[in-house]
Amino acid sequence: MLVLTRKVGESIKINEDVKITVIDVKGKNIRLGIEAPRETKIYREEVFLRIKEENQTAAISHQFDPSKVSQLMKDKIKK
Repeated sequence: MLVLTRKVGESIKINEDVKITVIDVKGKNIRLGIEAPRETKIYREEVFLRIKEENQTAAISHQFDPSKVSQLMKDKIKK
């Protein structure tokens, strides 16, 4: 893990298109501003882990059933 020290108003760059700036520090809370392309997905870690968990649960509960492929193809052709 890379550990950096920054003051309010200072930034770090990640590649050419992501910039993270320290906006404010109050006690143990730090406000960060993130500039990145719209297609870059940015999540708080706890949200990202929840999304990942939900996706894994959905994948397990909806196992692929090869026997349904022919029916799906027939339905698609009818439309």
